[in-house]
Amino acid sequence: MSGEDALHTYRGKRHFKKTSEPSGEPVTADEGGPGPAGEPSFVVQIHDASTMHFDFRLEVDGVLKSWSVPKGPSTDPRDKRLAIPTEDHPLAYRHFEGVIPEGEYGGGTVIVWDHGTYRPTSHDKRNRPVPFDEALENGHATFDLHGEKLRGRFALTRFHGREEKSGSSARKPTWLLVRAGSGRGKSGGGSPDPRRARSARTGRTLRQVAEAPDSPTWDPNAGEQ
Repeated sequence: MSGEDALHTYRGKRHFKKTSEPSGEPVTADEGGPGPAGEPSFVVQIHDASTMHFDFRLEVDGVLKSWSVPKGPSTDPRDKRLAIPTEDHPLAYRHFEGVIPEGEYGGGTVIVWDHGTYRPTSHDKRNRPVPFDEALENGHATFDLHGEKLRGRFALTRFHGREEKSGSSARKPTWLLVRAGSGRGKSGGGSPDPRRARSARTGRTLRQVAEAPDSPTWDPNAGEQ
């Protein structure tokens, strides 16, 4: 599926005359990941919507594959964080920080808690590299994050909850996001306090962004910071 087709659900949920979120129009090559050419990007956003949560996004095949992580990613390998898949987002969304108007889908404040690049590390039983999109399709993918706050190996693993096994209508697959291996991340282990956390782009908290909703914080033509 092309990046354009993959964004059909994303666009269908939003009114771009009312929200400053990127519409997902075609972008140029220099708007790709923030690292060396060919190195895909990732972003973790804190979203203070109807429920506070983190959004974990990985650049895959021209879009941001996305998961909602209620408790946020943890740098402690003992923590297993529930990750619920959401619709693909456009690459430009990794820049988005601001206020989604009340009444719009996902209304609330968003900050970029962390961003950077990642390196796929999935291998098969014969230790042969597995393409990242294929690893996700198979339900288990490992990758090294190179962010400002998250560094080291992480894994996303799909599993089937009780609702899925019982045939319930709520059959959305769920995943676990885990810090793989041993040791603790740069932030000292555990998950951040979302209300005290600061943006990796602007240094602002959720409250500071919410109190200045007229300040433009997403610019599709802006370079990397």
